[in-house]
Amino acid sequence: MPEQLRIPKIPAPKPKKKKGRKLVFFLFIFFVAVLIVLFFRSSFSRITQIEVAGNKLVTSEQIEQTSEVLIGDQFFGVSTADVMDKVNHMKMILSSEVTKSFPGKLKIVVHEQPKVAFEVSEDGRQQYVLADGSTYPVQGLSVMIDKPILSGWSASDPNKAALAKTMATISQDLFDEISEIRPFPSESYSDRIKLYTRSGFEVITTIEYLPDKILYLSAYIENLKENDINNGVLTLLEVDSHQALNADPEGDDTAAKDEPKG
Repeated sequence: MPEQLRIPKIPAPKPKKKKGRKLVFFLFIFFVAVLIVLFFRSSFSRITQIEVAGNKLVTSEQIEQTSEVLIGDQFFGVSTADVMDKVNHMKMILSSEVTKSFPGKLKIVVHEQPKVAFEVSEDGRQQYVLADGSTYPVQGLSVMIDKPILSGWSASDPNKAALAKTMATISQDLFDEISEIRPFPSESYSDRIKLYTRSGFEVITTIEYLPDKILYLSAYIENLKENDINNGVLTLLEVDSHQALNADPEGDDTAAKDEPKG
C-alpha cells in the first residue's frame, strides 16, 4: 500500500475522571461536620458527673467548688492539670489525681494532710492537728480521740509545726501509749517536750530525738514495770534515765538518775 494512503494511528481516549468521586468526598466532609456540630451540642460532649474520693476532712462540695468545674462544662475544655493545681492549693490537701473518662465523667482523688494529733482551741472546740502544723475543726458532735492531744502550744510556735511534721513520719501505732504532748523547753534543748503516757509515766525528750526514742518506749516502760516501777519520769536524751515523779525535772538534762534494773 502506498505510504501516502496509510491511516494515521488514533490515540486511545484518556479515561474520564469520575465526577462522582468529588461529590462523595464533599458529602463525607459535610456529614462529618454535621456530626461534630451535633456532638458538641449534645450531652455527650459535656461534664455530666463529678466524683470526689479520698476526702474526710474536706467536703466534696468544697473540692468541687475549688476545682471550678461545673456540670455542663465542655468535656474536652476541662484541663485535668489545671483542676489538679487548684485542688492541691487547698489547705488540707497534700496531693491529688484528676482523670477524665468518656462520656462526661471527671474524677478527683485527693490525699489529705495526715492527722497527727488533737487540740482544743481557745474557745473550747476540738480540732485536728495536721502534718504541716495547721489545724482543722472536728466535724460532728463526737469523735474518737485516738491520737495524742497537744496542750500548751502557741499557734505561732515553730516547734509545734516541727513536732507535727515529725509525728507524720512516725508510725501512728507508736503513739497508742501517748495521751498528751506539751512543750517543755530548757536552756539546753529549745525543742524539748514532755509526753504523758496512759500507763502513768511522764517522758521527757526532744522533737529531734522523738523518732528514735519512741521506738523502744514501750519496751522501756515494760522493763520498769518488771522491776516494780509503775510511774515516774523517763528522760530520753543523750542518756536515758528514770526518776521519781516528785524529782525536779528541771535539773541536768543529761544526767542518768535512776536506771532500771535488768
